[in-house]
Amino acid sequence: MKSLAILSVAALLAAACSSGDSALDAGNDTGNDTGNDTGASTQPSTPDPDSGTDPGPTDDEPTTTEPTTTEPGPTTTVAPLADLAPCPVEALDAADGPVEITFWHGMANELETALIQTVDDYNASQDRVIVDLQNQISYESTIDKYIQSGEGARPEVVQLPEYVVQSFAQSDTFVPVEACIEASGFDLSAFVPGTLSAYTFEGIQWGLPFNVSNPVLFYNRLMFEEAGLDPDDPPVTLEELRAASQQLVDSGVAGVGIALDSGRDSGGGWFFEQWFARAGELYADNDNGRTAPATQVLFDSELGVELLTFLQDLIDDGLAATVGDNAGGQDTFLRMIDQTSPAAMTIATSAAISSVIAALGSGLGGDLTEADIGIGSMPGPSETPAAQVGGASIWLPAGQGDEETAAAWDFLQYLVDPQTQSTWSAGTGYIPVRTDALELDPIAARYDDDPRYRVAYDQLLASGDGAAAAVPALGPQREVRAETANAIAAVYAGADVVETLAATAAAANALIESYNARN
Repeated sequence: MKSLAILSVAALLAAACSSGDSALDAGNDTGNDTGNDTGASTQPSTPDPDSGTDPGPTDDEPTTTEPTTTEPGPTTTVAPLADLAPCPVEALDAADGPVEITFWHGMANELETALIQTVDDYNASQDRVIVDLQNQISYESTIDKYIQSGEGARPEVVQLPEYVVQSFAQSDTFVPVEACIEASGFDLSAFVPGTLSAYTFEGIQWGLPFNVSNPVLFYNRLMFEEAGLDPDDPPVTLEELRAASQQLVDSGVAGVGIALDSGRDSGGGWFFEQWFARAGELYADNDNGRTAPATQVLFDSELGVELLTFLQDLIDDGLAATVGDNAGGQDTFLRMIDQTSPAAMTIATSAAISSVIAALGSGLGGDLTEADIGIGSMPGPSETPAAQVGGASIWLPAGQGDEETAAAWDFLQYLVDPQTQSTWSAGTGYIPVRTDALELDPIAARYDDDPRYRVAYDQLLASGDGAAAAVPALGPQREVRAETANAIAAVYAGADVVETLAATAAAANALIESYNARN
């Protein structure tokens, strides 16, 4: 087993060298993430989990392109399942009494409330397993606590986001859920395409998708109506986003068309990756790191320059405003209810839908009610709404005992049960991870009665199966997103787009080279 402590120090040293900070200072900042949904432009450096982290715009706006349908090449590296930690699924039958397991998560607000109910329902549904749910505040703090904990201090179940798949898969500290799937004969045929592959590395399923989300457009329907826009036809392309913003500002209805942010797990990182997939272009080589380990990023391309030039122009022309890193995930929404210069739109995770609706229902938005918020697909560089998988999956730490691992697997099967997914998705805004959940209430009724909840699901189905649609798998993806977040913040402040992207790509490539050399 690889040494968590040694590689943690190595990752901090690498971060210190790239940032100019001392090794003691590198990676000590903290971030806040409530579901792949918010982040800071200055982010913590991630130690490796096994440690224990022809350019130039052609127009003022990105060229509208359709996603490619190129099939990804075969996986060049496949890890043999037999060499990995086993999953003794039958051990639960031999237990003398209820097996107690701990579940670390990073949910907050309405999402945590829904998760508590889900766990309570599981505990009440059977008498063989007792789950102790423990909130670690955010994805970031969950990741950091796991890295810093020894095997005996780790939980039996942990929730982890999509951007740590490669690094955690290579940590030698997990039982791959594929071992449990194979041992139990668990049927994956009903899972939504893409949800499984997002959490696969080297041909092995490491995490089981649970709370899946993607970015959507939140917009003020009242402002759209007052500006002469159709509230049932929100912008889909970036060109339409600019045109709508111009009309909203020119009419005097809104101070700015859209509120942007530069958070790593939102506008500064996650959305940037999403736009590359939407345009059908790779974010990193080797099919986004899916057919072989990535060796370099590709975001300093013509598309990358066009995207950031477009955003910079929106701000320079008074059509958009940035709220900074949006660390708590609320600032863009607060700009939408600002009394002085409100924004008519913002882009955020679909997982925020329930929280936003609940907040407006409580009167937080003043005259803006929950019925006045529209949800549309994330505007992007194509006419086809599509998005990659975001959110998180559930992983099983190794070394926790056979009965505990078997109990954890029993719990995971409950989390992805069709009825559980129907109830969970209806109460949160997350996407059901399996198609048969849509046949069951309450999500079936929710999608019929309130189509806002279905937007993210339809985007995911439209993402296709080409190489560019695959979620990037980079060993230091957490740190790479921190680099792009800093770059986008600088671009919003007026930095040269071409020079900034080139420098950011160089920094990202150095992170990847360092990671690959150590793994």
